[in-house]
Amino acid sequence: MSEDRTQVVSDYVESVFRRGREPMEPVGFSPDWADQPSRHKTYLGVRRFPLPPGTGQPLAGAADVLFGEPRADQGPLWTTDSLAALLRLSYGVLDRRLRVSWNQDSHVRVLYPEALWGRGTASGGGMYPLEIYWVAGRGGPLTPGVYHYSTAHHGLERLLAGDLTDEVRAACGSATGSGTADGFLVVTVRFWKNSFKYNSFCYHVVTQDVGALLGNWELIARGTGRRLTRVLWFDDERLNRLLGLPSDEESALAVVPLSFGPPAGRASSSVHRGALIDRPSFERSARTRTFEQVAQVHQAVLADRRERPAPATARRLVPLPRDEGEEVALPGPLTDRLGRDIGETLRLRRTSFGSFTRSRPLHLDELATVLAGTVSGQRYASDVVPDDVGLTGLYLLANRVTGLPSGTYRYDAHEHRLRAVRRTSLAEKLQRAYYLSNYNLEQVGAVLAISGRWRSTLEAYGSRGYRVLNSEVGALAQTACTAAAALGIGCGAVLGFDNLAVDEAVGLDDGDERTFLYVLLGHERADSADFDYRLV
Repeated sequence: MSEDRTQVVSDYVESVFRRGREPMEPVGFSPDWADQPSRHKTYLGVRRFPLPPGTGQPLAGAADVLFGEPRADQGPLWTTDSLAALLRLSYGVLDRRLRVSWNQDSHVRVLYPEALWGRGTASGGGMYPLEIYWVAGRGGPLTPGVYHYSTAHHGLERLLAGDLTDEVRAACGSATGSGTADGFLVVTVRFWKNSFKYNSFCYHVVTQDVGALLGNWELIARGTGRRLTRVLWFDDERLNRLLGLPSDEESALAVVPLSFGPPAGRASSSVHRGALIDRPSFERSARTRTFEQVAQVHQAVLADRRERPAPATARRLVPLPRDEGEEVALPGPLTDRLGRDIGETLRLRRTSFGSFTRSRPLHLDELATVLAGTVSGQRYASDVVPDDVGLTGLYLLANRVTGLPSGTYRYDAHEHRLRAVRRTSLAEKLQRAYYLSNYNLEQVGAVLAISGRWRSTLEAYGSRGYRVLNSEVGALAQTACTAAAALGIGCGAVLGFDNLAVDEAVGLDDGDERTFLYVLLGHERADSADFDYRLV
């Protein structure tokens, strides 16, 4: 049976990779923008506790966060201020986006119902489908209970009172960090917030979204002098029951333990395992729907109840190095240009829709800085992946980079160098391989392609391995965008490429390793129309 579930996931991933040539069902789907869901989930009839602003706190510089060595322990205990910074700078609303761009919604953004709000974490299509819950124990600043982070209000909505942290510990099993923590952040996905636009493609996007959020949390935690552990292997259904979530509508994707006080005796859970939070939440859409492929792959993951694999398993899944091809030495990172702290850097992060220009080519030292910063997303503490192992690879499609011939390369993070795959002009090929209209690829300096050995990961981890791998893919995209923002160059994470064409270009068309997500880099035009609409 477990092989059948893994096959369901394998078939889904193949359909994702081929969607540029064979559209996913339902063919011809068009979103009903007039009936789109709210970008912010909020519960009705609950007490809301405002959080501190979360901005203006002293944080480490972007250079130290991206290129410094992560601390070995968890660091200081968490406080209300540091929790507020973690939430605000990652998923809280920071500003309103009114920049005129190539995106097709520029003309409606000025209307309040269609407003687009900027956040520190990138999200596929700007949908922001994730929800954050805090299961607080006795060491935290608020009454023990279950809280929902309301992104619209930057506050915590109390859904249930009582110390239920033992329920989370039981769901996480022997995961690293869960035994001593007195609180847990639980990240869930509300599928309709993404699938109303992306239909069957939804599951691929949201599992990368959770990686982007976790990657950003790691950056912010480092900025506060702390380190986080992400738990990716747990009893999904038990957590969903605790939070009162119908698993086919909203489901847990990650757990992050937090400690606010010294270890203390645990209180037995006063709510039995089958209890539900029955608080209603606001739904803007008059009609919601599910998509068969999303439901199938999600159920395949939920039904795969195999034991958590040993972290050492991940060492067999590292992308294999390339020995052939000319080596290209890279200059060191431009750390002197990364003067802002990590909080200010995240507030500057934005997507460069149609704003790239070839009149200012990307310099090799700028590219080298982003590459070195991107792979810091592989250095994280997890229950299934050791912190010195990366499940992902990084390829470069160099279009207009000063000092680097046009062509495709593989990045060797350990030696900080490139290895050429093939030298060729890419501008026309990139544009043909990109099937959306929000970028002119001829103007882009370079494209980063994040890869992973997806078949080997499914064989080793089962169907849940897809989420584990996609999580790291999303984290690398977030760190790439953060490094670009720190450096002051344009960036855009995109999924609109023909995966098969990119795989062929970087030499991955005949093996286990495939490209999953792409990041565009380059300088932007100086005359882009914009409006400063910061909220904090």
